[in-house]
Amino acid sequence: MDLRIDALRKSMGEKSAYITSKANIFYYSGFTSEDAYLIITPARAILVTDSRYTVQAKEQAAGFEIFDIKENIPFEEKTVLIEEEHITAGRLERLKKKYPDKEFIRGDEIISRARRIKTGEEIGLIRTAQEIGDAAFTHILDFLKPGISEKSVALELEYFMKKNGAQGLSFETIAASGIRSAMPHGAASDKIIEKGDFLTLDFGCVYKGYCSDMTRTVVIGTASERQREIYNIVLKAQEAALSAIAAGKRCADTDAAARDIIKAHGYGEYFGHGLGHSVGIEIHELPSFSPKSEDILENGHVITVEPGIYIENFGGVRIEDLIVVSDGKAMNLTHSPKNLIEI
Repeated sequence: MDLRIDALRKSMGEKSAYITSKANIFYYSGFTSEDAYLIITPARAILVTDSRYTVQAKEQAAGFEIFDIKENIPFEEKTVLIEEEHITAGRLERLKKKYPDKEFIRGDEIISRARRIKTGEEIGLIRTAQEIGDAAFTHILDFLKPGISEKSVALELEYFMKKNGAQGLSFETIAASGIRSAMPHGAASDKIIEKGDFLTLDFGCVYKGYCSDMTRTVVIGTASERQREIYNIVLKAQEAALSAIAAGKRCADTDAAARDIIKAHGYGEYFGHGLGHSVGIEIHELPSFSPKSEDILENGHVITVEPGIYIENFGGVRIEDLIVVSDGKAMNLTHSPKNLIEI
């Protein structure tokens, strides 16, 4: 944690940082409760919480001074960086009244910037989370059959991941079948899975604070000619994007590698979201793959590659792998098969 704090201090200069988001509290201190905040100054690292978590804070936040929330907390610098995306208007107003001589300015980018590049230790934790996800997909293939509900599939995935080491879910599991598979974020419903359905499964888990994310689309029964066509276009687009990933390359160019293939086959209007997003402590981090992204890929970026085609009243396909940029190219952390599986 000391190296992370040193990097933050270098970025913020002669300012303090008031850190309120759970992700950044965990990243800088190791503390896992939301009922806290951090104050990082050029000379001090302070964790503020209440008496319920004092012992936990002492155990988890090595090197931090632990203050009770009732104590008078020092702000030594005139300018204080805040996480504007996370702090409430009421909380900020109270800070301004309590410290009228301080200037509170937006510091989201400075505070979160270091999280973009994952260390070897972080990549190892994400890899383990993804291994649990791959094992869950292998498990669910034997569970799938016509006549069961999307919710039962989601619950089975979630139970398996937690039983096999996950501390929680990265996000609400998506299990969307039939025409519902045209919904990119179609949370599992009571719909019964039928023969001939596409079934899109998008899921992930958290392992020791770090997330995984993957998507596979299968067909229940025998795939139709159109289903097979759309699936193969998405797979071709994903493989092109994976091959295009390189350190120093624009994220927008990787997005285009997949998007151009889908457009060339006449389905451009049916791929509406970005190609991918970074994954770490949170399921959506920066940088991201999108047509408008100005980010440049670097070694240590962990990011999804997930093109899709979604056709209303027909169905949809998404194939998603989680990769890390390593030695200048994509190293895939997802190892589940990508050939069209018919069940």
